[in-house]
Amino acid sequence: MVTLVQGKRKANPQRTSSSAAERAAEAVRKRLPGIPPLAWVLGSGFHGAPRRLDVELDVPYASIPAFPQPSVPGHQGRLLVGKMGGLRVVVLCGRIHFYEGRGMEAVTFGVRFLAALGAKALVLTNAAGGINRSFRPGDFMVVADHINLMGANPLTGEPVPGLQRFVDLSRAYDPELTRDLLKSAVRAGARVHRGVYLAVSGPSYETPAEIRAFSTLGADAVGMSTVPEVIVARQCGLRVAAVSCITNMAAGRSPEPLSHEEVLSTGKRVEKIAAAMFAEFCHTYAEKD
Repeated sequence: MVTLVQGKRKANPQRTSSSAAERAAEAVRKRLPGIPPLAWVLGSGFHGAPRRLDVELDVPYASIPAFPQPSVPGHQGRLLVGKMGGLRVVVLCGRIHFYEGRGMEAVTFGVRFLAALGAKALVLTNAAGGINRSFRPGDFMVVADHINLMGANPLTGEPVPGLQRFVDLSRAYDPELTRDLLKSAVRAGARVHRGVYLAVSGPSYETPAEIRAFSTLGADAVGMSTVPEVIVARQCGLRVAAVSCITNMAAGRSPEPLSHEEVLSTGKRVEKIAAAMFAEFCHTYAEKD
């Protein structure tokens, strides 16, 4: 699929990304004894979540054809496949962010790759700032809905053949997976909430005035990822759930200055709970699969 621009042909980034993701999936599939039905994408604060995973395959993104490389601390850039709770899962340890300066095709490449690999359900994780005043650093929030204020949509451009262009997001987050994720967090001993995630482009943190505005809009937490991945996952027909680690309170909600170091520190503090939640959810999914 091409577009004519000033007499020249310009490749469609969505089509190019989708084709590259299929080639990357084919390269990995050759090394797999079977297709894991469940996939996870681990963001900041969740790098310790796979500690109970019985790893069968550990591949750096750099060795997968066309796979974008993360540049943010806390994002390892590795693909893991293994068993947990009797279930084979595939895990992307690290993601690409829009603020890294790459287009939405790079941001959502991992999700298109997982769909091409054959995954049926996807759990996305992230670090987020708490807007809801009842939240505390170290809490978790299972995402019930989102608000996209990133200023971009990953489906912009020419449509990908065979996929819907106008994707319905009225039930972006699968109700059953969301309930199971909440129950898994409770069983893991997490202090957990259910709320609305608001996505901005970053990388600067928000102002107190922006946080007050986001609260008025109904947001409970704010972050710089996840939403583009949800949109593409739904376009690809994946069932989706998402959970945020509240690593800090948003601007104006705490007297302390915001920093990425705090994000990583809080994630480290609660990584045992995140790992237990990961295992509980995999066990529940395996029972139903």
